[in-house]
Amino acid sequence: MTKSESLISIRRYLHAHPELSLEEVQTAQYIEKQLNDYGIQSRRCGKNGILALIEGKHPGPVLAFRADIDALPIQESSTQPYASQNPGVMHACGHDVHTTIGLGIAFRAFDNKDNLHGSIKLIFQPAEEASPVDTPIGAEEMVQDGALQNPRVDAAFAFHCMPTLEVGKIGFTGGPVWASSDLVEISVRGKKTHAAYPHEGIDALLVAAQLIVALQSVTSRRVDTRQPCVLSIAKLEAGNTYNVIAENAKMVGILRTLSPEAEAVAKREIKTIVENLCVAFGATGKVVFTEGARLTKNDIELERKTVSTLRKKVGSNALVNHLPQLGAEDFSAFSDRVPSCYLFLGVRNEEKGIVHMIHTSEFDVDEDCIFPAVVAMQETLFDLAQTWPEI
Repeated sequence: MTKSESLISIRRYLHAHPELSLEEVQTAQYIEKQLNDYGIQSRRCGKNGILALIEGKHPGPVLAFRADIDALPIQESSTQPYASQNPGVMHACGHDVHTTIGLGIAFRAFDNKDNLHGSIKLIFQPAEEASPVDTPIGAEEMVQDGALQNPRVDAAFAFHCMPTLEVGKIGFTGGPVWASSDLVEISVRGKKTHAAYPHEGIDALLVAAQLIVALQSVTSRRVDTRQPCVLSIAKLEAGNTYNVIAENAKMVGILRTLSPEAEAVAKREIKTIVENLCVAFGATGKVVFTEGARLTKNDIELERKTVSTLRKKVGSNALVNHLPQLGAEDFSAFSDRVPSCYLFLGVRNEEKGIVHMIHTSEFDVDEDCIFPAVVAMQETLFDLAQTWPEI
């Protein structure tokens, strides 16, 4: 079995055995076994997180590669032999590929550690897909548990599968990569009455409907149109029966931006619209924001050096400019603290029918992306480490 085949076997095992955020028990054990069987020591960090350190023979920096390991609550539609064996759970975002690449980098770094300057730290992170909560989870929990310390990380790197990029391509953004994410929860309180006598009450459902429309003006009229911003109300709950005017309504959605300035304006305007429009209808309204992932952004100089080095490994045509995304990624817990470089990995292959977006039941990747990505990133990390004072 070739090294490429070995990595594909790992990816297929992970894909067939996905686990949801905060439930990655077997996944973590599998990663540990793969590392330990190769002679690489590892340790736990946070809930189901794993760290592995490859120490070189020469002095140098500590460069980290992050791989997220959790899956999504999606029923897979694939008939492939490696399709998910866990009903309602699927690696629909490529985290199985990210984990496989992380393991591959660990194996190659371990095999070549005599040529390594400094150390390579592998961070296998749980709960990247988890909904925002008030307590640290995922990347933030690992950071608070010392993932960037002992030894202190000088820079962090990551890949993300991107089905809009052809296999063999690597995308870079030149700055912001993933948006900051806020959970938006809006509650409306009116007055219940018989639905045949609506004038005797205050219809919270009617107010909620007006709010959904009015809130679209936040992105179209209040936030600077040159600063990307998305506000989506995705869920509405109101009322309890057919002939009673709803007394309460609740809406839930997301706010995504690529700049702190746009985020601040959007939050202010959302609050203003909710409170004042509700008053106009005789109701009361409240909005609560729960911060999720913060803005993930690349260190400009580190990205420039990384892209330049990658070009030497895979060819100039393989590196392409890519637009930042309004999806969110808690890699921001790392990029907020150390210089970071986050890249998009092409996984699309139209001839094989591999064209579906992440977070869909049809998502898959061209596995030809895995081994070249491992080799390119491992060699790039080694080269960057050797010339680190120049960065």
